[in-house]
Amino acid sequence: MEPFAPQHGAVSLTFDDGRPTQLEHAVPVMDRLDLRGTFYLVPSGDDWRERLEPWCDVARSGHEIGNHTVSHPAPGNLYAVSTACYDELTLDDMERDIREAQARLEQIAPHQEAWTFCYPCYHTDVGTGSRRQSYIPLVNGMFAAGRGADQYGFGNLPDRVDIACIGGLACERMTADEMIGLVEELAIRQGHWVVFVFHDISGNQLSTAERDFRQLCEYIADRKDSLWCAPLVEVAVKIRESRESG
Repeated sequence: MEPFAPQHGAVSLTFDDGRPTQLEHAVPVMDRLDLRGTFYLVPSGDDWRERLEPWCDVARSGHEIGNHTVSHPAPGNLYAVSTACYDELTLDDMERDIREAQARLEQIAPHQEAWTFCYPCYHTDVGTGSRRQSYIPLVNGMFAAGRGADQYGFGNLPDRVDIACIGGLACERMTADEMIGLVEELAIRQGHWVVFVFHDISGNQLSTAERDFRQLCEYIADRKDSLWCAPLVEVAVKIRESRESG
């Protein structure tokens, strides 16, 4: 199966939380280089529509908008949270949250037909102990794909990756050389799908330096003949279609 042909491998640039530094630093670089990414937004608060207004233009320019829930739950053992805690949620709670987020985000990108989901804090379960349940099946039934996290140094195998929980590589504090090395080894040499995860770009939380991000994007843009760079939803749909036809 060669879902990425004529290119050898694929890379997707994904961004969590809809941070202002992504609008300031990431989007202009990608637009200049004709690269499109996936931005997972959190439409929370009474002012969510006003706050997310700048993302309407991002969606219209060809970037993918993705669902990252309204409450952005976190596991209780990770840190003290003021919003939702996975430990206390049920599958019904998650479904209500995700559906409300979707209803809001469809106002930001009304033209978008296929949607993907991003697991907040890379966490895929609700409850604890004997009450702990995965909500990956829920996401699988609602979205074209879901994005989680994977171990450092691994890409996604086109014929094996679980489209409902695609592995992402967190890029905070990574240098351009390190990210480019992962692309060269995993995508170009091995033909895998590399999914990068960014939060702040030259910001103050889980940050990647703008200079390193820009150098990565320039490297990718220079290799369009051998490397397919596309939003997560496009690659996921292509893999699904390749599996069905193969």
